[in-house]
Amino acid sequence: MRFFLRRSLAAAISLLVFLLLVSLSPWTQEDSETREVRQWAQDVGLQQLHTDWNQRSLQKLGNATNFPNISYRYLAGIPPPQKKFLTVGLCSVKRKRENYLLETLQSIFQQSTREELREMVVVVHLADLDQEWNSQALEKIAKRFAPQVLLGRLLVIHAPSEYYPPLEGLKRNFNDAEDRVRFRSKQNVDYAYLMNFAANLSTYFLMIEDDVRCSKSFSTAIRKSVASREGSPWVTLEFSKLGYIGKLYHSSDLPRLAQFLLLFYQEMPCDWLFVHFRLLLTQKDAIRFKPSLFQHIGHYSSFQGTVNKLKDEDFEEDLSTHPDNPPADMITDIKTFENYLPSKAYSNMEDYFWGKDPSAGNSFTIVFKQATQIFRIQILTGSKQRPGDYLQAGIVELGTQKGRGGLRCTSYTPIGHFEHGSFDKQGLEGRTASAPECVRITVTTTQSEWLIISSISIWTKAGP
Repeated sequence: MRFFLRRSLAAAISLLVFLLLVSLSPWTQEDSETREVRQWAQDVGLQQLHTDWNQRSLQKLGNATNFPNISYRYLAGIPPPQKKFLTVGLCSVKRKRENYLLETLQSIFQQSTREELREMVVVVHLADLDQEWNSQALEKIAKRFAPQVLLGRLLVIHAPSEYYPPLEGLKRNFNDAEDRVRFRSKQNVDYAYLMNFAANLSTYFLMIEDDVRCSKSFSTAIRKSVASREGSPWVTLEFSKLGYIGKLYHSSDLPRLAQFLLLFYQEMPCDWLFVHFRLLLTQKDAIRFKPSLFQHIGHYSSFQGTVNKLKDEDFEEDLSTHPDNPPADMITDIKTFENYLPSKAYSNMEDYFWGKDPSAGNSFTIVFKQATQIFRIQILTGSKQRPGDYLQAGIVELGTQKGRGGLRCTSYTPIGHFEHGSFDKQGLEGRTASAPECVRITVTTTQSEWLIISSISIWTKAGP
């Protein structure tokens, strides 16, 4: 009987590895980096056949199509009756020195408007093995954030320790000390159970750490960034360059990500595993937005209380002066160089549009999804690395009356010319008979240098 159980569980894990690899492989071509990561996942996954998981954990993992059936403890709040736009998730454990959980929660709620909070739920996984600490943390949260709990905006949960795989005798990859391996391995499982819980709460899931400060209206900034990626597939959007802070996922991907973390929990730190997951789902490059929306405020690590004063230099707390950039499509007849796509000029990502041999009459047009009033337009060309690739002569126009197919406007009103590769004009309300539907940049002189459009910024209202 014991032999049969062991053989069945081994087969179940093999099937889980197989299904995971198949489900993460929707591509037809793969580069060497993706192929290497895929081979790593296969090799490590097969090694799990020989690990000494306890029978209960194996039985729970053995179902290759479902995540382990966790009986979560609801410590405060209940899941919202309707799906939200965004779940903000974080795990918290006892720290040897300062604790920043309450400051983090305060920042989330303080920096969000009522309208934003209606479309958001915050989930805290109190994941410490010390139940006394969990109880103390819960008491502080419930006392300070009682209104948010009652309004269904804050949930506090705990995954019991009996659902955790072994945390002793783990592989010491990278020659890490045993206590560090234990800490990061448990952290992977903490995240896995948090993500599994949050999978059906909202359309998107944002992971942060329990020691951050947020930008004002970060949720609206995220919504705009998601809209700017419409039509372009993505796995992870990043709103901070530090650790596992400000990483956004489709909630529909959370079950697979949770399984992935649980399967490879002892292999490496979570932020490395997340990069492997992104690569396996064929997003080769990180998609990071600026400015960063979250700042690390902790002075001491949750691991052994070591000093950790990392800061994100790209963080900005007040985003009110930043452009609105309404959702739009980019159309150009300038030949695009490699992967420097037109859309990159309109986003707040680090990339830009790079076109070959611009000639007089060539154009670059922003076509809005919906007509929108425009207050200000700023367009910058060239770059620090290639200052010569700027627009030497060009005109900017506002367009109305979309033609058949909605990809171009039929009527244009000039609003100004480029000067030294830049354009910046305010007070554009009322320059057209109806709300503009397009903004067109037209090259007026053929130039031998290529053209970089580094940023296109559009404000739909006056600043504060």
